[in-house]
Amino acid sequence: MEFGLAGKTALVTGGTRGIGLAIARSLAAEGARVAVAARTQADVERVAGELDGIPIAADLSTEAGCAQAMEACGGKVQVLVNNLGLRAGNSWRDTGVTELEAAMAGNLYPAVRLSLLSLPEMRGEGWGRIVIVSSLFGREAGGAPAYNAAKAAEISFTTSLAKEVAREGVTDNCVAPGSILFEGGSWHRRLVTDPETTTAFVQREIPLGRFGTPEEVAAVVAFLCSVPASLVNGACWAVDGGQSRSNI
Repeated sequence: MEFGLAGKTALVTGGTRGIGLAIARSLAAEGARVAVAARTQADVERVAGELDGIPIAADLSTEAGCAQAMEACGGKVQVLVNNLGLRAGNSWRDTGVTELEAAMAGNLYPAVRLSLLSLPEMRGEGWGRIVIVSSLFGREAGGAPAYNAAKAAEISFTTSLAKEVAREGVTDNCVAPGSILFEGGSWHRRLVTDPETTTAFVQREIPLGRFGTPEEVAAVVAFLCSVPASLVNGACWAVDGGQSRSNI
């Protein structure tokens, strides 16, 4: 299938490791010019060098950082993947308003800011793709409560924005990954420190019987960014091997 992304500029946030890196590679393989945004200069330069893309070292949890990212892309982004994510707190024992604010600032707010900044050009061209990487624990309850709230808010934002921009040729969707394994990620650390409990979790909670990979998530994101995905709008796609218990 031809995705029709050759020559288009794609901005991927949190694009230097894990799911974000896999998405950046997937879009570059489809011919997109990929801008990779993250905080660390060396990391974005390394990935952008690999992909012949645009390195953007910026703090996207701030309004200024989001504006900087758009400016580095020349103000013209046709494909936006909001992958940046941040966890604050673990349970209500250590979570309050401060942690909720941090989770929103590290998840929802960058997605909102960058989406709104990218829309004028997308509307002007009559074509655009916005994808937010939410989580299994955005579609249903579970996990750290502040993170859960922020990821659920991302899905709500996706649904509402999608209804407003569809007639202008822009689609807005999200994906909800389940438990994804990659080196340096949280599941990798748990597998190293407590392999017995982690393996038991996989067998109990994931019908597929294994962790997902970043590349499997990236394949779905790349499709949602494509020209053939034109009828998919306002959707949240579970990419979790059947792990979710949600009926929607």
